[in-house]
Order: sequence, then C-alpha cells, then structure tokens
Amino acid sequence: MLTLHPGPPTDPLPAALPPETVWIDLLNGTDEEKAFIARETGLRVPDLASLREIENSSRLVSEGEVLYLSMPIISRGDGPKPVVSPLGLVLSPKVLLTVRFAPIGSFDSFATHFGQAEDASCSFGAFVGLLEAIVDRIADALERIRGELDGISHSAFEAEQPLRHSPARMDRVLRLALRSIGRMGEYTSNVRDTLLGVERILPFAVEQARRWIPPEYDHRVRTLRQDIASLNDYDAQMSNKVQFLLDATLGFISIEQNNTIKILTVVSVVGIPPTLVASIYGMNFKFMPELDWALGYPWGLALIVLSGVLPLVLFRLRGWL
Repeated sequence: MLTLHPGPPTDPLPAALPPETVWIDLLNGTDEEKAFIARETGLRVPDLASLREIENSSRLVSEGEVLYLSMPIISRGDGPKPVVSPLGLVLSPKVLLTVRFAPIGSFDSFATHFGQAEDASCSFGAFVGLLEAIVDRIADALERIRGELDGISHSAFEAEQPLRHSPARMDRVLRLALRSIGRMGEYTSNVRDTLLGVERILPFAVEQARRWIPPEYDHRVRTLRQDIASLNDYDAQMSNKVQFLLDATLGFISIEQNNTIKILTVVSVVGIPPTLVASIYGMNFKFMPELDWALGYPWGLALIVLSGVLPLVLFRLRGWL
C-alpha cells in the first residue's frame, strides 16, 4: 500500500509524484510501487533484509544529503501479543519515505492529522512529528505495562485476606502469574528496543541534516530528546519491577514446594513410631509377656495411636504445623 502525504491514499499509482508530497508511507510495498518511488524521488527503497540488520553502521547511513535509517518498532501495540517489526526511514531535504511491513498504531494516529499540521510543510517536520507520535505510543504502552504490573503486585502482596487454595489451585494461580509476568517482560523488552531505535536515529539525523533543518524545529528536537530520556528511566523502572515480581513469584513457588515437603516429612515422622510398635509386637518370639495379657491387644492399639499422636502434639507446640 502506497500513501502520499498530504493527500489521500493512492490506488492505483499516480502518473507522477504530486508536488506537495513531503511524506511517502510504504506498507508491504509491491515491486511496482518501489519502482515508482525510486523513479520519482531518486531514493533507494530499502528491502526487508537490510532493515533487519542490527549493526549500527547498517541502521544509520548517510549518502550525501539523504539519510537511510532503520529501527525496530512495536506493531499491534494494542493487541494481546505485541511484536517487533523493522521500520525504515529515508530522509531527504524534499521528502520523507517510511518503509514498513506491519500496521503500526502511531503511524495511523499521525496520518489522521498530518495534512492539517505544520509538519506537512517539510520533510524534517514530518520526520520529527512521526517520532513524536512513536514516543507518545511508547509512553502509552509503558502506562499499560505499569497498570498490569500493579495489578499483579496487588494480588500478590496487598490482598487483605490471602486465599487458601488447594495445591492444584495454587499451582494454576502461580502458573498464570508467571505467564503474565513473562508477557509483561517481553512487552517491556519490545518497548525498550523501539525506544533505543528512536534514541539512536534522532541525534544522527539532526547532526547529518544540520545544514538544511529549519531552525524552528530545534525546540521540538530538544523536547523530544528529554521525553526519550525520561521514558528510558521509566522503562528501566518497569524492567526492575518485572524482575522483582518474577523473583517474588519464584519465591512463592519455593514456599509452596517447601510446604509440600514439610507435609510429607511430618507424615513420615508421624508414621515411624506406630510402625515401630507394630513391628515389635509382630515379632514371632516364644516369650512375649504381652501375649498373655487379657488387655494386650487394646494395649498395643493404644500404644500405636499414642506414638502417632505425640509427634503431632510436639510439632504443634513447636509451631511447625
């Protein structure tokens, strides 16, 4: 899909590039669309393989006055399982070209008001405005992560009356908690990758395009850098909270395992004395005085019961049960 801004989506391709175009958004572009862009703008359209390169020299390239930038970005950020997709940005003094392979919410929100904003006057304005929209979406994602982590933390530590579950029920609860924490950890990692990408390309673009950047964007660039720095700190805090909740959940699992082992230990200890008494009276010796007692059998049963009850009483007095 090829979208030219300002203006509506183009389908089919126009005969020529409209003169007011400052932003071209290419989503899963066809060979025909890529050829049209290359012919009309003289820009090289990056492919998926080049955008997946992770080394800094491949993600930040300057060819004269044209900058070829790439970064990972969260796609389907509002869905149940956000994923990271490569994003390419080609910035020139005349036009901004974005190459993406998945729907991205920040692009849709930015495109809705782009034609009426001052950013539509030049390519660098479109570039800064798009990065601002991405940073705003990152902030929203971090707020959602914070809300879910607060819910997990509240259920784990701040419940007024902790529920007493059966071992099977507690096992399911802890498994769900681990899955939730793992999902939030993955989400936080994806957000960090996107934020790191924005943090890298912004100063590089400002430095390389210093000669033709309009001076009125200096304040917005400084503000954007401050927002990125604050979100980096917030993301680090969320990562620490994810790790803390993971450690706490693993601690709860260890406690449950210890409780199970404790129960098995108590049962085995309680069962040893009655077994010993029954074994003694089960020996086939000729001379055993208790065999001639009228109350020998009740005596043996009482001794077995007493030897099992006494350890339970002792454990209870010591606070082990």
